Amino acid sequence: MSPLGSSTDLTGAKRMVVKIGSQLLVDQASGTLHRKWLDSLAEDLARCRDRGQELIIVSSGAIAVGRRYLGLAEGALRLEEKQAAAATGMIRLAHAYQEVLGRHDMTVAQVLLTLDDSEDRRRYLNARNTLSALLRMGAVPLINENDTVATDEIRFGDNDRLAARVAAMISADTLVLLSDIDGLYSADPRTDASATLLHEVREITPEIEAMAGGTGTYEGSGGMVTKLSAARVALAAGCRMAIANGRDDHPLQRIEGGAKCTWFMTAATPRAARKQWIAGSLKPSGSLTLDDGALKALKGGKSLLPAGVTAVEGNFSRGDAVIIKSSAGVEVARGLTAYSAADARRIIGHKTGEIEALLGYRGRDEIIHRDDLALG
Repeated sequence: MSPLGSSTDLTGAKRMVVKIGSQLLVDQASGTLHRKWLDSLAEDLARCRDRGQELIIVSSGAIAVGRRYLGLAEGALRLEEKQAAAATGMIRLAHAYQEVLGRHDMTVAQVLLTLDDSEDRRRYLNARNTLSALLRMGAVPLINENDTVATDEIRFGDNDRLAARVAAMISADTLVLLSDIDGLYSADPRTDASATLLHEVREITPEIEAMAGGTGTYEGSGGMVTKLSAARVALAAGCRMAIANGRDDHPLQRIEGGAKCTWFMTAATPRAARKQWIAGSLKPSGSLTLDDGALKALKGGKSLLPAGVTAVEGNFSRGDAVIIKSSAGVEVARGLTAYSAADARRIIGHKTGEIEALLGYRGRDEIIHRDDLALG
């Protein structure tokens, strides 16, 4: 059983990422937004907000909207044309989301990311901190693929993977991919009358991958293959994921009501998965040695403050993994540091109120936050 209870129950989610497919949001022929559908989604999101859930939107559609305003002809676009269309469309998408969510007193904050932002350690940490701050302030981050500066060809399906990376980055417990298909079928339902919908998947096996077929199969935005890639990332991060048909109004409400979809379930929690990743998947770049008081605080669930650190070893950058040692030199934990080795050496042994004077800027109070810490 999922830690969140019933697989069809969105109400138990604490932090939810909702990915919107381009076909749902934009008329592909005219480039106009489906306003009525977007209004209904806003009502769904407002209901989630009202019951205390934190929300992040990952939206496609910028290129489809922007090409209309630039007068670009139908058919394939060159990379620079896609980037120009994305730059034009992003503004209009963000305005549309703010308009519909603003009616429910919800503030939208646009964040442009690329897949590379989730892989580079420093950019990853910056993005995570920004998104976490926005959620604490009650805003709804609206995330778009930053197509205007992409160095690779813009491919369909990238936002599926980006949504999963975002879910992992911010420790979301639920990811919903709203698309134009009910979920994962045993075969292509367009050509195989015996194809059946899988309501729940607990492991992505070779048999499950075979069901997805190739890119472009029975799903209009890059195929089920990209969605399975997203599911693999989400599950590894302790985040359950749903693939659902979002064409009808109130798509989230329909999922809650038992509409057909496929749930990818995990027994892990985002917190446990993240700590396992920190403890076992990252190569440490240095170490911090603690006094006995700081070690006791860590074991009690506290963050690591500069005052409790007695020594810094290695040459690491902000966001790198480091080993945490006791005063006897024994490894007791690993964590992601909020400061480079050079800055850490300047502030260790000092109180958090002295950081700004020592460094010339106001950094985080903690050298390692408890959420970025895995005890041994």
